[in-house]
Amino acid sequence: MRAWLLLTLVFSLGVSRAHAAEPAIDFDRQIATLLASRCLDCHSGAEPKGKLDLSTAAGALRGGESGPAIVPGKLTDSQLWERIAAGDMPPKKPLPEKEKELLKAWLTAGGKWGSDPIDPYRFSTTARAGQDWWSLQPLRVARELSRESAIDAMLQQKLKEQQLDFSSAADRRTLIRRLSFDLAGLPPTPEEIESFTKDDSPQAYEKLVQRLLDSPHYGERWARHWLDVAHFGESDGFEFDKMRPNAWRYRDWVIDSLNRDMPYDEFAKLQIAGDVLRPSDPQAVIATGFLVGGAFDSLLPAGDAMRQIMRQDELEDIVGLVGQSFLGLTVHCARCHDHKFDPIRAADYYNLAASLAGVRRGERSLPANPPPSELLERQQKLVKQLKGLEEPARTTILAKRKQAIESNNAKLPEPFAAWEFDEDVKDSQGQLHGQLQGKARVENGALVLDGASYVTTSPLPRRIKEKTFEVWVKLANLQQRGGGVMTLQTLDGSIFDSLVYAERNAGHWLAGSNFFQRTKDLQGTAETEADKQFVHIALVYHGDGRIAAYRNGQPYGSEYPSGAAVSFDADKSQIVFGLRHGPAGEGKLLKGLIDRARLYARALTPDEIAASAGVASSYVAEAELVAQLSADQQKQRETIKGELAALTNQVDSVREPKTFAVTPQQPDVSYLLIRGNPTQKGPEAKPAGIRSLTPNHFDFELAANAPEPDRRRKLAEWIASEKNPLFARTLVNRVWQYHFGQGLVLTPNDLGYSGGQPSHPELLDCLAAKFIENKWSLKELHRLIVTSRAYQQSSLPREAAMKVDSQNRLLWRFSPRRLEAESVRDAMLMAAGELNPARGGVSFKDFEPFNRGGTQFYRPIDVSGPEFNRRSIYRMWARGGKNPLLDTFDCPDPSTTTPTRGSTTTPLQALSLLNHSFTLRMADSFAERLKREEKENEAEQIRLAFVLTTGSTPADEQLAASRAFVQKHGLSPFCRVLLNSNAFLYVD
Repeated sequence: MRAWLLLTLVFSLGVSRAHAAEPAIDFDRQIATLLASRCLDCHSGAEPKGKLDLSTAAGALRGGESGPAIVPGKLTDSQLWERIAAGDMPPKKPLPEKEKELLKAWLTAGGKWGSDPIDPYRFSTTARAGQDWWSLQPLRVARELSRESAIDAMLQQKLKEQQLDFSSAADRRTLIRRLSFDLAGLPPTPEEIESFTKDDSPQAYEKLVQRLLDSPHYGERWARHWLDVAHFGESDGFEFDKMRPNAWRYRDWVIDSLNRDMPYDEFAKLQIAGDVLRPSDPQAVIATGFLVGGAFDSLLPAGDAMRQIMRQDELEDIVGLVGQSFLGLTVHCARCHDHKFDPIRAADYYNLAASLAGVRRGERSLPANPPPSELLERQQKLVKQLKGLEEPARTTILAKRKQAIESNNAKLPEPFAAWEFDEDVKDSQGQLHGQLQGKARVENGALVLDGASYVTTSPLPRRIKEKTFEVWVKLANLQQRGGGVMTLQTLDGSIFDSLVYAERNAGHWLAGSNFFQRTKDLQGTAETEADKQFVHIALVYHGDGRIAAYRNGQPYGSEYPSGAAVSFDADKSQIVFGLRHGPAGEGKLLKGLIDRARLYARALTPDEIAASAGVASSYVAEAELVAQLSADQQKQRETIKGELAALTNQVDSVREPKTFAVTPQQPDVSYLLIRGNPTQKGPEAKPAGIRSLTPNHFDFELAANAPEPDRRRKLAEWIASEKNPLFARTLVNRVWQYHFGQGLVLTPNDLGYSGGQPSHPELLDCLAAKFIENKWSLKELHRLIVTSRAYQQSSLPREAAMKVDSQNRLLWRFSPRRLEAESVRDAMLMAAGELNPARGGVSFKDFEPFNRGGTQFYRPIDVSGPEFNRRSIYRMWARGGKNPLLDTFDCPDPSTTTPTRGSTTTPLQALSLLNHSFTLRMADSFAERLKREEKENEAEQIRLAFVLTTGSTPADEQLAASRAFVQKHGLSPFCRVLLNSNAFLYVD
């Protein structure tokens, strides 16, 4: 008996040791992740397929319609195994053999359960990221990051694994061109290149880096990168695409913040909740333009259900923007269901949406400030200089006109009121002085109307019934409709007679009136010249109700009876220019110029009108004025006008400041919407962060009906926290991408599962930790990166390295890349000596906006002049306002976020760059600059041209070929060739 017990004990110990030798199956890490990735999409939730819920032990044991799924210890009785072994489950993609064997071993061993219910987000699998995904973990810093060597050491460690090493250092000319475009977005000047190449001190490169980081051009360059991420635009997009005339303030805020090296955590917080954190700071209010800079559908449908869907679409865009920009996560993908690839539940999405539910968009008034005295003084000085240049030329032109018509001795009629518009809008005959409304102004002896502005006069001093309107008018375009040139109206605009262009029939003049009571078709010919020159238009209202029109002294169409003439009473009526009738509104305003105007308190005769039409115009056109000036005077005038336009923008922007920003409203309680449907509400959603990102402090501890300011304050604090590992990682990866052409993670807006693994995880975390240690200083981060040996490498290819790493992920060389669209344009302006350095202020428009049927359209136009030669970042980025040259070079659509710009190579790029009118103008100006600076020395002109475009001097054979080309074709075509060269377009 004792022997039998001993034998049994020995056998039991042997079996135990045999089982112990086999690795134990970890349910949570192995079985739960297998079931989550392969089964739970169908077999979990409120309505699992076949009524089989595999997310809990009870559900698996209970089984579904076919019986128990698992019978512990009895493999062949388990329905789960039977279906898997037969290849029926999963239905479309059977399990791989390795996973089948794992499941079989678990079931055979008794099917012991672990965490209940299964948390599908706990561990990462081959199909999705879990809570253990690398980017969701705290920063791992194994070694200290110093400026001198740590970046290079970590990169070289990976290179050595592939038997590679860095390339040799780039030469000085290559380095200064690379760094200038990288940090400032502009090429270095010849003087800067010479200074750097001759500086032999060990600190030469450090000083260059510091100079560029201190340059105001740094903010302009790096703001463009951020605006791409923020999908910043200056119009609504969608069907109506309404302009946002004050959105530019957010752009200027970004530029200024980067130039001041605002700590990045503060930079982020202000864009999310600046108006809450600093309510008395106008700049903090402007910063919230980030949240509302995207496209917005202003078309409101009639049905409440559609309005709710549109609001949820708007919130999705805002949540997606915040999540991708600051966290590198596609949170918005969890709107209709739990995220397919990342551990983000739909509840997380709606918690974030609740935090931002009070965000609305619109214009916000800012405290008015008097313009700085130095700006006003400079503006007045420039106006005086401009007048001193133009006045003698204008006097000469007007004297010649007067002399040409002196032979005409016809007696001119005496007006009741007259407006010359030479320097102001005063009545030169009486007291009907005008008042400028909007941006109407007097310039070059004419009233300038922009299609949104007009002029009103003081009330009539006497009653008027019989009358004549007389104007000399030039239209901005012949396509406009319904704008009033000259109107006599009651003070409220309810009764009026008006000279109108194209209200009923395109291109035809019309006698407009309230509800068309006195209006008929004049049956005149369509206008064909008024967009090129001033035309004289007279409209005669007889006492018996007849109305007649004249164009350039000749009858226009046919006179017609209108019924009884209307009397306009004293003190209750006024004259209006540029508006059909008040109140001002769409389709009533004129765009063009009025040289002068007359009001007669009687009906003029045809002879009187003919005589008046022969009077010389006091308006001097731009082309006439320029032709009267010498070449030096023309250049001087262009410079003055460019600076004056920029100064005027700055002065105007502080007088009545408004900005397009968040206009918050207290939101209703938010709910988790089943499948994203606003009509299917789930549980309440409280403002909170993402659980899997910061498990211990994602809860904002706010109620579902919390005040709007508290929601965004808490969200800003949670995002821009040192405890949030993605906040620093995401930004560091972005900056690395802009410096090297690709990020350590290739998808800067997605550090989740779809973004993959970083090429150098230790380096990414070390940089992020150093970024925080340096108090979130972006400039220190730039310095750390650009002073590395990796950044200063040559870009030359090496065959052996190309075979191992053709995409240069290991950074064995500096990857050459083409300039972005804006840098191409800016560099062309700089080479030609035409770049206007004015910074900030109202955006310039290289398109002509017009409204049709309530929709804003943007017609590209060929613009020239100093005000249009500012850096491209100051262009108005209307979503419908395309620039053919910029678009050709992959300029992104601001309707969507652009974390990484495309860089295509197409035939259209070559055609556009060679033949675009902008290129032709820049080539001509470039040639003129070379002639001015190098006089008649052809060889020196060519050398300077090479330095300005490529940063290097030509080799002897290049110089000889260039001279032959210039002698045969001229200097301007040669400049055009250089502006199309790869040496100009690419940075090595």
